[in-house]
Amino acid sequence: MNSKKIKPSTVLLYLALSLGAVIMVLPFLWTALSSVKSMGQIFTVPPTIIPRPFVWKNYPESLAALPFGRAYFNSFYIAAIVVVVQLLTASMAGYAFAKLKFKGHNVIFVLFLATMMIPSQVTMIPLFIIMKNLKLLGTHWSLILPASLFNAFGVFLMRQFTASLPDELEEAAIIDGASVPQIFFKIIMPLIKPSMAAFGIFVFLGQWNNFMYPLIFLNKTETFTVPLLLNFFKGNYATNYPLLMAGTMISIVPVLVVYIFFQKQIIQGIAITGMKN
Repeated sequence: MNSKKIKPSTVLLYLALSLGAVIMVLPFLWTALSSVKSMGQIFTVPPTIIPRPFVWKNYPESLAALPFGRAYFNSFYIAAIVVVVQLLTASMAGYAFAKLKFKGHNVIFVLFLATMMIPSQVTMIPLFIIMKNLKLLGTHWSLILPASLFNAFGVFLMRQFTASLPDELEEAAIIDGASVPQIFFKIIMPLIKPSMAAFGIFVFLGQWNNFMYPLIFLNKTETFTVPLLLNFFKGNYATNYPLLMAGTMISIVPVLVVYIFFQKQIIQGIAITGMKN
């Protein structure tokens, strides 16, 4: 047993963290419970927390009401392509900024990071015009190309991790006659896997939950992603809340699986960004 006394500040800190955790979990619990309620139970005053009875048929009805299978496939393969391409481009750019000393590389890196301060709403109309001129509107390429080719946060994350690696590894490879691509793919990339894993998870979650850009660029039901398809449960004058909540619970299953199984990589990757160059 630890003989040290527990400080009051520690107790207050844990109480505050516990309260914050409860507040953040409440919306999820409300959605989960509402997904097995009838429409009448949802609008009961005062509201009932535990459904009586549980309406489990909301889940099969939600799946049957809309083509969720196709939407799941669309969301998954779009997210997978974006993750793979962004991991490659961001890691290569991060290596270039961290280890390859070229003229003006610090200035270019700062300007690159400055793009993170530009709200996405500012670039929506120019991006829409570009996709229209390229005749990509209504296709998944309008979602894949812009997201795959540019991610300032990813470059920053990869650069921070790569800069923490000892220069002696690269110098030894150069002495052995290795080229820059060989150094990157055979030495640097295996060492930055924790950071790449964390970044890949962030990209996947962001793409899976993306609603605004599919809403702007897609116009056919067969091309819709899961978040966009959920919007169909909302009508002009009424919303089928039980089916909407059930569909929402179905849509967050991949997100929960990723978070549960990759918590360590997420925390490790974020912690690494604070390492000194």
